[in-house]
Amino acid sequence: MYRFLFSSKWLGYLLLAAIFAAGCVGLGRWQMDRRAETLAEINRVVSNYSATPVPFAQVRDQFIRLDTEREWTQVELKGSYDAAGQRIVRNRPLNGQPGYEVVVPFKLDSGDTVVIDRGWLPIGNNTPGRPDSVPAPPQGPTTVVARLKPAEPALQRGAPDGQLASIDLSAYATQLGYPLLTGAYGQLASESPSVSNMPFPFPKPSTDEGTHLSYSLQWFAFGVLMFVGFGYAARQQARNAAIDAEDAEAEAADGVFLHSSGPAVRRRPAPRKRKNATAEEEEDAILDAQGF
Repeated sequence: MYRFLFSSKWLGYLLLAAIFAAGCVGLGRWQMDRRAETLAEINRVVSNYSATPVPFAQVRDQFIRLDTEREWTQVELKGSYDAAGQRIVRNRPLNGQPGYEVVVPFKLDSGDTVVIDRGWLPIGNNTPGRPDSVPAPPQGPTTVVARLKPAEPALQRGAPDGQLASIDLSAYATQLGYPLLTGAYGQLASESPSVSNMPFPFPKPSTDEGTHLSYSLQWFAFGVLMFVGFGYAARQQARNAAIDAEDAEAEAADGVFLHSSGPAVRRRPAPRKRKNATAEEEEDAILDAQGF
């Protein structure tokens, strides 16, 4: 009944179904991997974002090479800003709006220098390519609480004077002319003393895992449904073939019956004898019945 499945046509259909299902499985696994990355980021935010700040001395090595699990850790820093080294970072959208970020070197009392990202500024209306104004950091001794963020890679594009294409700390140190700790920078959480004119603070990262799980399940379902559809099509083909075979057998049987039976011979009914008929009348009736 299902011998047709071994034909080149149906083997081709099966191959296409297998390729489609494999693609669906691959996309489903990709969504699961993205979900795992998102959950790991959520766990870091939940664990580190609002935790008690730790002294710089305990996490100095993280500014040299940041452990992924320590991202968003709050660190307490004491020193002063180098306002002359302040830069703005280009192409930094926030909530769908284009803008900039403000980064400033922070010279610690220990002698090390780290970079603090003080916040976000919208694009300016007065001078194209620059914000209208850049708030200055506090002067003198300052205590900063900042959250650890990894340094960004270099981008193959330049930037105007006083701007950076990315938070590439090695390139930034080259511009400043003195060494920085280049493994991580700090995203400002608070500073004391505070100033009235501040860049916009960064919002807390989202802890919503998104739709990766539902998308992955949908892709897996599509892969399974492809084989279900293939099986349904094969079953319908087998049923149609069985019906066609039954019809052919019925037509063959009807043909044999029609050829084996000839035309029927109709006989004339025997004449009835009439009451009170003479012998001559009976003879005539018999002759009429016989066709004479």
